[in-house]
Amino acid sequence: MRIILIPVADRPECANALRTAFEIGKKLDANLFGCHIRAHRESNVALPAGLGSLADATAWESAAKGKTTKKSSAAASALFSEVANRHDYPIIKRPKATSGAVWIEKVGSPSKVLSNLGPVSDLVIVSRPATKDGKLARLFLDAALLNTSRPVLVLPQSRTSAIGKRISIAWNQSAEAAQSVSAAMPMLRHAEQVNIITCGPESGVGPKSAQLANYLRFWGVKAERVKAPKAKNDAKALMAAYQETNSDLMVMGAYSHSRLRETMFGGVTEYMLNRANIPVLMLYT
Repeated sequence: MRIILIPVADRPECANALRTAFEIGKKLDANLFGCHIRAHRESNVALPAGLGSLADATAWESAAKGKTTKKSSAAASALFSEVANRHDYPIIKRPKATSGAVWIEKVGSPSKVLSNLGPVSDLVIVSRPATKDGKLARLFLDAALLNTSRPVLVLPQSRTSAIGKRISIAWNQSAEAAQSVSAAMPMLRHAEQVNIITCGPESGVGPKSAQLANYLRFWGVKAERVKAPKAKNDAKALMAAYQETNSDLMVMGAYSHSRLRETMFGGVTEYMLNRANIPVLMLYT
């Protein structure tokens, strides 16, 4: 993992996410790309792929009317430099032998900018939207998850302790779950404990948890298989197993069912994005 991309604004949750990003970068010897996205007053609103909503459009139009300015860009840049210096990351403008921090400013929508920068990054980090007034954050989350085809680390708003020591994999035999495991391999290889959590019988056509555990062994990762306790739904069962194993990161595929179905009727992905206040690494392709 060589490039970690993180959108930056001068906000408390961004400061928390930056600290986590640089900690991960140090562990994986990765470069950190901080990007501040500023709205252009006359730009068209580009909605994320999938379900564009009027609320999202209104949120970004609101940003274009003054919530993102050159002053806010300067504040975001100062925050990025401060956290980089604190973690002994030099600010660089071109690739070097040692890892560094790169600052980028772009004008446009989150969808447009992350569609351009995300696919040439190894990991994108965003904060989970707040329960209230989280429309702008949801724009960034959706753009990262739906438009980059890259793993996205979704972090809680509040400061989290170091993540990646005890990782749980939500395994449902799907292609999305398998791809998320491959994307998370650099972090899995550094973990002290890895758990493969399953809910109910493994009756799908994809690999069973025992096959996944065997695959991980070839990568030098020893994983324990964990059967989630019975619960009202799979999302709550996964959360119970996550807490029982004292995990600090969940790895899972996003939207194994259609996004429309999950948004309308609920599902594990929507639960993890909206209600589970834990670090989650997701991949949607």
